[in-house]
Order: sequence, then C-alpha cells, then structure tokens
Amino acid sequence: MTDTQPTQTEIPADIADIPANLTGPPVRPGVLLLELVPVPVTDIDRAKAFYADRLGFHVDVDVRPSDGVRIVQLTPPGSACSITLTEGIPSLDMPVGTLRGLHLVVSDIEEAREALLERGADVGPVEDLGGVYYARFADPDGNTWTLQHMPWRV
Repeated sequence: MTDTQPTQTEIPADIADIPANLTGPPVRPGVLLLELVPVPVTDIDRAKAFYADRLGFHVDVDVRPSDGVRIVQLTPPGSACSITLTEGIPSLDMPVGTLRGLHLVVSDIEEAREALLERGADVGPVEDLGGVYYARFADPDGNTWTLQHMPWRV
C-alpha cells in the first residue's frame, strides 16, 4: 500500500475528528449507498433555516473550508441520506429550483403533513394514487419534495 492511501483501519488526519454518527457503515463490494444529494439554492442561510426549522432536518455540517466556499449538510430525521447546500463549488452548480420530486417516506402521512404545517411548511393535500399516499411541497427556491406513505411498509 502506498503512503497516500490509508488501510481500512487507518483514518487520515484531516478526517479524524468526524463524529462517529457521520462516518456511516462500511461499504461492501456490490453495495451502492446513496448518501448525499446536492440541492441548488440561492441563499444558503434561508435554505438552512427552512430545512432545519420547518422540516426538522439535523444540521450535520456547516463549514467554510476556504474563501468563497461553504458547505451545509442536513439529514432528515431517521434517514441515512443527507442533502447538501453549497456555494463556491462549480462541480455542484445547477440551476436553482430544478431539483424535483425528492421523496421523504413516512409511516403516517397525515401526522407528518400536520407536523410540517405546524412548523410553517406549506404542504399540499394528501393524494391517494392507487393505495400510495403523497403530499407535495417546495423549498423557498422551488425545489420540490414529496411525502410518501406506502401502508405495507409500516
């Protein structure tokens, strides 16, 4: 093994301080873990407040690793997948408001919808589409989200 590649038991010094709850499970061959979805926004502070205060996402990371660069990572309660809000990272640039239909799976859609409404989110009515229930909403930049309830998964 070269000096630039750590073994499985070594942790590079620059990530040694990552909290254990953010390191995730080991990745096994053949497994693809979706863990991070970039969300295009115009104002990171406004978006961070929406996702944390209105939706109840946990703020995992809010860093400015260099001039002009900011990374905010938030995770929905109980989810293994997070979202990231960024500025100053051209490879993640996409038109604001173009992310469509991200699904948040819930065990009780009426309860989840009511909780979000109470927190100030503007969630549409529950729709029954063939026994699967949906309620839609958008973030302040127009990225759309869907609460989804599949009764057989409770």
